[in-house]
Amino acid sequence: MAQTLKDVMSGDVVCCSPDQSVKEVAELMNSHNIGSIPVTENGRFEGIITDRDITIRTTAKGLDNATVLDCMSSKSLISGTPDMDVHEAARLMSDHQIRRLPIVENGRVIGIVSLGDLAVEDQYDNEAEKALSGISAPSGR
Repeated sequence: MAQTLKDVMSGDVVCCSPDQSVKEVAELMNSHNIGSIPVTENGRFEGIITDRDITIRTTAKGLDNATVLDCMSSKSLISGTPDMDVHEAARLMSDHQIRRLPIVENGRVIGIVSLGDLAVEDQYDNEAEKALSGISAPSGR
């Protein structure tokens, strides 16, 4: 029987809003030891902000008072569903070169799966390795 993302996802997800300051979000990332945070507005999944987004889109440009809206990724959002097969999620993460996959149900973020979550499950270690190699490869494959 195939395992689904609801079996391996982290359910306690830290989210932020588009109007929060980048400084606040960086502090959240630091205090929770995470590198990305889903962006929600009125509970709906609107985007994601990563530590790399902050570095490239604000710090490198010298923007001091940036908001999440200024640097979040909101186009072509990639997400999974709780009933998605773990193997399918690993392929999706590899194909899109992402290390964390928000799990969305009815437009709301209910969990997140990282490559680490897949690697912890011995039976999916190979899937995580394949996904990571796809992410690390220059062409994404």
